[in-house]
Amino acid sequence: MNNLISFYQKAINENFALGAFNFNNMESLQGIVNACKKTNSPAIIAVSEGALKYMGDEYVIALTNCAKKLYPNLFLHLDHGKSFEICAHAVDMGFDSIMIDGSSLSFEENIEISKKVANYAHKYNCQVEAELGMLQGIEEDIYSQVHHFTEPSKAKEFVEKTGIDSLAVAIGTSHGAYKYKGEQTLRFDILEKIERLLPSFPLVLQSLLQLIKVL
Repeated sequence: MNNLISFYQKAINENFALGAFNFNNMESLQGIVNACKKTNSPAIIAVSEGALKYMGDEYVIALTNCAKKLYPNLFLHLDHGKSFEICAHAVDMGFDSIMIDGSSLSFEENIEISKKVANYAHKYNCQVEAELGMLQGIEEDIYSQVHHFTEPSKAKEFVEKTGIDSLAVAIGTSHGAYKYKGEQTLRFDILEKIERLLPSFPLVLQSLLQLIKVL
């Protein structure tokens, strides 16, 4: 049976990006499913805290179950969970993957909460993404006026100390309400350094201006 970790490894081995797409209603999820079926592509289907609150637990699970019947290679993900409680709630609901976003915390606090979430989620075979660094922009209640690029050496330490399954890194992509505005740069030099320190570890890039290979 396919699981998210197997598709992480498949993406790394075959040099393709595994897409994650947010939905907040039936119509947007239908579009994602139709595109996945047409391209025969696996995908992560994500809901934010706001979308989960808007749709409600029962609708999210019912829509996801329906989508997976139509196309099995879909994985339900909580996007930008801001607390242990919301992440644990998503785990208890049966999410395949969750993101704990401690990027606004200190490095030590981010490690602490990410490790706590990973320890809980892994008991239920749920994969965990965390974030180190912060992109310029606004997404729900997450706001930053400037880029805080991920430091490669800290990325390695962070992964080793938390036990997470994938890491969202900030290399200068366009994000949220600032998407496609102003100067946009992709710091491939930072990405390459992180890849050298974390070979074959799944890295997450947000709001890309173009589809790029992630190793």
